[in-house]
Amino acid sequence: MKKFRWQLLTILITGLIVGILLILQQIEDDVEVVSTPSPISGGIYTEAQVGSFMRLNPFLSIYNPPDQDVSRLLFNGLIRFDSRGIPQADLAESWGVSFDGTVYNFSLRDDVFWHDGEIFDSSDVLFSIDFLKSNHPLIPEDLHNFWSQVEVVALSETQMQFLLPEPFAPFLDYLTFGIIPEHLLGGLSLEEMIDHPFNLAPVGTGPFRFQRLLVDNEQIIGVVLEAFDAYYLGRPYLDEFIFRYYPDSQKALDAFRSGEVEGIAWVHDSILSEVLKEPELSIFTVRAPLLSIVYLNLNNPEVSFLQEPEFRQALMAAINQSRIVNEVFRGQAVMANGPIMPGTWAYYDSLESVRYDPFEARRLLEATGAVQDEETGFYVTDSGQEIAITLQHPSTEKHTRIAKMIKSDWESLGLQVELNAKPYESVLADLEARDYQVALVEINLMRSPDPDPYPFWGQAQTLSGQNYADWDNRSASEFLEQARMTVDMGERERLYRNFQVMFNREMPSLPLFYSTYTYAISSDINGIVLGPIFEPGDRFQNVQEWFILTGRDLNTAATKEAPVVIEE
Repeated sequence: MKKFRWQLLTILITGLIVGILLILQQIEDDVEVVSTPSPISGGIYTEAQVGSFMRLNPFLSIYNPPDQDVSRLLFNGLIRFDSRGIPQADLAESWGVSFDGTVYNFSLRDDVFWHDGEIFDSSDVLFSIDFLKSNHPLIPEDLHNFWSQVEVVALSETQMQFLLPEPFAPFLDYLTFGIIPEHLLGGLSLEEMIDHPFNLAPVGTGPFRFQRLLVDNEQIIGVVLEAFDAYYLGRPYLDEFIFRYYPDSQKALDAFRSGEVEGIAWVHDSILSEVLKEPELSIFTVRAPLLSIVYLNLNNPEVSFLQEPEFRQALMAAINQSRIVNEVFRGQAVMANGPIMPGTWAYYDSLESVRYDPFEARRLLEATGAVQDEETGFYVTDSGQEIAITLQHPSTEKHTRIAKMIKSDWESLGLQVELNAKPYESVLADLEARDYQVALVEINLMRSPDPDPYPFWGQAQTLSGQNYADWDNRSASEFLEQARMTVDMGERERLYRNFQVMFNREMPSLPLFYSTYTYAISSDINGIVLGPIFEPGDRFQNVQEWFILTGRDLNTAATKEAPVVIEE
């Protein structure tokens, strides 16, 4: 009896399963088409550049930003850096470093082609580095001096070795230069290359290749690039990328409004308010590597009170940074907290900041022994010296406004402040000569993704280097010296954290804020990923993934060929 019941149950279950399968089959026959949007190739993007065309060659575009942007799409380096300043492979597939940090072994990609179809190999890298070693005026002196000490060996077509005279952790910073083809330019000197036809019709390895120049009245007004089918990361979705040149930012905005371009490479402050009102523009604003700072001359006997850390902290706490950012930069700046850029791997997020606090500023000032003169209302030191400061600044409208606001804040604290406006070049000359008391300037960290702050604060850089504050602190300098000698990023991060804590405690100068970079592009362009930049061309980090058109893969439960619907 039990056996019969088990057989009956089996029959019932089998029938139920068959019934369910029949129902599911009926559902599949009636199911609606399911679409999954995805980018597909096609479309043209045109971008406005403020400036003019000169030469499309990474070794000749150093001093012309519009050329640098175009070259970024045409050429690659061995290394690139992400928005946090972490090195990523580009033409190099991988690399390793010896234990002592003096030997770097590189493996190059074997799937890279030049735009003319030739294969990229180590001979192209050697050829390009020879230009950096040349003693030509177009090569910055620091680059020439650096590369002249590095031995470069090609072990094979895809294996290379770099031999450094001593450990130098920021070495990868020097491998982002665009590499040029030896098979087209071999045998030429840099001088001979200046007027070579290559600069008007370049051949690179980048995601886009040169197609043609746009010329009007014998003037080059634009460059047309086309997608490179054999790009090693995959063909870009965009078919063409066009740059058009304009004399100023207003003309660039007018070009967008007339439909001549779909994007503006760099939105200048003069047109920012108008750009923000354009409903069809997507606006990207990110931190740029330009640090506004008030240098304090710690080795000037005229302002010996600057040698007191509490006094320097008082100066910092008295500055209303937020007001300057809002009124001068209209909110388009990032407040600094120390000398390392926020958002980078070396920045210490938990660093205690010194922010605007006039009561704390007065407390710190009086902690130095300074007292307020009853007659004048100004502070004097405990030795009776008047606390009077001359704030030197560039004579531009922006710097003058900032200097006046700092003067107002410091006078509210009870200090005597005099402004001294000079041409920017004169201010820099006075910094180099240490002939100043306090100076408002900018540290340009463009094209320097590695966070190494040693050139500006190392002990060996006092008196004649770029440590313009003459901050002579052995402990801080040791952190920086050790950090640039170890290739362990975790250890470097620890050393830089210690340095930042010490810097904010000592406050040898007053970091104020970082400028921002604003990019405007049509909302029809998708796939853009933009983080903090180290140069404007970093906006093209994932340019091969930008797209205009999307396709829908139309799928049903049954296996059948799905049509593609194109959307604009």
